[in-house]
Amino acid sequence: MSPLSPSGLITPIEPGRPSQRAGAAVPAREARQAVYANAFRRLEAAVASSCGSQHPVNEDAHSALEGSARLFVVADGVGGGAMAHTASHLLVAALHESLEAQPIDGDRVTDRPGAATVALAAPLDVFAARWLVGWVGDCRAYRWSPRDDARIELLTRDDTFAHLGEMPPQGGAPGDPARMVGNGATTGANAVTIGVERGDVLALCSDGVHKHVDDAEWCRVLVAQLPLARRADALIALARANGSVDDATVLLVQRCDPGWRDLRRGTRRDTDRARSTP
Repeated sequence: MSPLSPSGLITPIEPGRPSQRAGAAVPAREARQAVYANAFRRLEAAVASSCGSQHPVNEDAHSALEGSARLFVVADGVGGGAMAHTASHLLVAALHESLEAQPIDGDRVTDRPGAATVALAAPLDVFAARWLVGWVGDCRAYRWSPRDDARIELLTRDDTFAHLGEMPPQGGAPGDPARMVGNGATTGANAVTIGVERGDVLALCSDGVHKHVDDAEWCRVLVAQLPLARRADALIALARANGSVDDATVLLVQRCDPGWRDLRRGTRRDTDRARSTP
């Protein structure tokens, strides 16, 4: 794993100034969906989030599904209460501001009150065929493919004490996150560059989801012929049914055929139909 580069992290797939609203972190109370399309690519995105029964407020945060689709983020506040809620929302907003408007500055991203874990994904070319996936802590990113018997692949490795070979503090557990943004416990994020084919889905989620949904369940939900928002909501409901009491957030992004392909197919069908008519 390599740290996020201090420059050139994001190559926008659409030019223009970023929208202030695009960086807003919103506490979703129901699933929502958005479509981002141009001549080169079509992305469908959906997010669902739910406050856990142990918290008075949802300490997860995520990107608002508005703007130019240059960046998608899920963050999980750590520490409880208003500080955790604030930390996750400030982190999402800071990442959008830093990564969409200018080359990333690690100080702007990590010097925040409180602490939060995070996973993000950003397209690196105009076709959205190459993506950067970054993370700190135990928020996760997956890639689901409808090919090869609908498989799902974990793209991240949790920054837990167990995985890092470190001793947890008194009262902690080996599965707790050992790295997080905002508490000085990390010098940067992990990052990988991946390919995304048409039909693939990238899934970002907090531990309130991935600790309670196994690979087979992910695939069973994602393969369903339902709107992306309904699949996101179904994953939250499944985590709850499997015993999750933590805040739970999942953000799905699917790479689809661009609109002109659909138009060309429609034109071809009309032409073939006209030729076959006596």
